[in-house]
Amino acid sequence: MFDPTRFALFFIASWALIITPGPDMLYVITRGIAHGRRAGLHSAFGVTLGLLVHTLLAALGLAALLQTSAIAFLVIKYIGAAYLIYLGIQSFRAKGGFEQEKHLKPIAAHAIFWQGFISNVTNPKISIFFLAFLPQFVQPDRGSFFLQMLTLGLLFALFGIAFLSMVGAFAGQMGGWLANKPAFVNRFHWLTGGVLIGLGVRLAFVEQR
Repeated sequence: MFDPTRFALFFIASWALIITPGPDMLYVITRGIAHGRRAGLHSAFGVTLGLLVHTLLAALGLAALLQTSAIAFLVIKYIGAAYLIYLGIQSFRAKGGFEQEKHLKPIAAHAIFWQGFISNVTNPKISIFFLAFLPQFVQPDRGSFFLQMLTLGLLFALFGIAFLSMVGAFAGQMGGWLANKPAFVNRFHWLTGGVLIGLGVRLAFVEQR
């Protein structure tokens, strides 16, 4: 379904974004530190389920719109490109370090799961990111736009749950290590910033087919 070169770019970009310390990782680490390994895993699954919702909404909303309206395509394309470049610049400006919240009140595992899910689903920035990120790896001449979007989103979520589960399982060790390695975190922010700006520039030159 996917061109090998384009899929390789998607794979590299996805993992570069996933492994960079951010809100999702912080949530998983703090829950894991405060409530144990099981809570860390529940939080990882909750966050990932939220990503699947964003994927489905993006696929449903764009499948018809982008292929039938040239104006809508251009508007979404340039807004998406600008947003990705903005995120890249923000990543460059992010400071190193990784603060941990160790003293949280006890909470049930299912509540941790749903908190992760709700916090992810209700974050409009994630919706905008998916609208900008996923479509540029879709190739309309290789099958259904909707199915390609859905497949890419599922793969992104699969990568995410694989990594965040590991983070949740070793939250204490990973959180402490990141807190003491601001230079390392900064390198990841620069890597992510470069990837996001590159994707934004690439999206700006994508043509409707």
